[in-house]
Amino acid sequence: MTPKPIDILKERLHEVAHLGATIALLHWDQEVNMPAKGADARASAIAYLSAIVHNKFLAINEDGLLDKLKRGLEASKIRGNDAVIVAETWRNYEREKKLPEAFIKELAETSSKSQTVWAEARAKNDFGLWLPWLEKIVKLKRREAEYVGYQDSPYDALIDTYEPGMTTAETTVVLNDLKDFLVPFLQKIKASKTKIDTKKILGQFPLDKQMAFNNLIAEKMGFDLGAGRIDKSVHPFSTSFHSTDVRMTTRYRKNDVLYSIGSTIHETGHSLYEQNLPAEFFGTPLAEAVSLGIHESQSRLWENNIGRSLPFWKYFYPKLQKEFPAPFKKLKLEEFYKIINKIEPSFIRTEADEATYNLHIILRFELEREIIEGSLELKDLPKIWNAKMKEYLGVKVPNNKLGILQDVHWSGGDFGYFATYSLGNLYAAQFYNQMRQAIPQIDKKIAKGNFAEINNWLKQHIHRHGKTYRAGDLVKKVTGEPLNSRYFIDYLEAKYKKIYG
Repeated sequence: MTPKPIDILKERLHEVAHLGATIALLHWDQEVNMPAKGADARASAIAYLSAIVHNKFLAINEDGLLDKLKRGLEASKIRGNDAVIVAETWRNYEREKKLPEAFIKELAETSSKSQTVWAEARAKNDFGLWLPWLEKIVKLKRREAEYVGYQDSPYDALIDTYEPGMTTAETTVVLNDLKDFLVPFLQKIKASKTKIDTKKILGQFPLDKQMAFNNLIAEKMGFDLGAGRIDKSVHPFSTSFHSTDVRMTTRYRKNDVLYSIGSTIHETGHSLYEQNLPAEFFGTPLAEAVSLGIHESQSRLWENNIGRSLPFWKYFYPKLQKEFPAPFKKLKLEEFYKIINKIEPSFIRTEADEATYNLHIILRFELEREIIEGSLELKDLPKIWNAKMKEYLGVKVPNNKLGILQDVHWSGGDFGYFATYSLGNLYAAQFYNQMRQAIPQIDKKIAKGNFAEINNWLKQHIHRHGKTYRAGDLVKKVTGEPLNSRYFIDYLEAKYKKIYG
């Protein structure tokens, strides 16, 4: 029996996905296990495989298969899940065929080497060491934008990679509105007479016990340790090779157990999304996340809306006190709750509270846009970075390690990425508002460690759809209205009015 064209396409997509998973595994190993001297060899291997994946993906249409399916889609002969697969594959194909193989190899190899130099530069607090590599990356990303094409800004071509359908202009409006609220909101917090001492949670916490506690939290939240694992890396991240093999990492401080717990909750949110994508559609767009903004909504919803809530810690705090009696045995839950929700401007994005975090993102988005549009000199980045940190957050950056060198994204070529973090916060607040209406007595269930209904709700409304909907359409389908920043603003105002009076 002759296979149907759509089934042939699915088989070809499976082959590409297996190769992509191999590259993802090499990246994961690079951050977790690889010895320092393996950097150049690893970069070459990744570049070689990236070119193969690129060509393999373009080859799905070498006999006109995708063209034929596209015509069937336009004639409404293909519907349902198959229509999603064809439409999204065509979208990716249209972009990918514009990128030359030599460019794909050069970008992959340069990015891999750049990440290794960035890690060294960060450790040495030496921006100049990494600057030549940043210049190479930026030139390549500008070339990518030219290859792909854009209507208004070259940055449009890059942000569309991570948040399909979004433009630079739309993102600028959303983030400017958020900035207009957050800067004065932060000033109100600073003027509050309520003072919170975060030093009370510091102590000495053995790493093995921290790791065990993080595993406990992740598993209780619903992460399947039989289909995933948690490791240590310089920068926390999540990756997936299949819904049955999902990896995440966190980082540790011996004197602050909350340092790793926060990032573990965050990465578990990402990993739950990956584990709940439908395995039967592996390799197709139906087993891929809608966008990075929606992906980020899952990590931020768990980390902040749930993970920083009082009900969450009503369940986990007694366990934390038992595992680490000093200093938590003498600290009441109510005070602990205020400490983990303290709003205080800081240097590091990944350590920021849920309000000031967005100002870190807005700063990076503004710099990214100007970098790609060519309106600033890269050598001036530390000076501009530090000035914006002072203006938005009121902090004076003491060195580049705590400033321009803190994030891994640019070294890996991920320009267009940062705005999705703040979009994720907005999506999360709107989803969480809807979830609270849908799940009776949700706070009581969280306080008892019952997260099953939350996981089921997220799986049914978000995870299982894959790329069936665009981000904006998904938000409207789940909540009944378009993305609205008011849910996030209302959430912050209500929560912190109680904490700060």
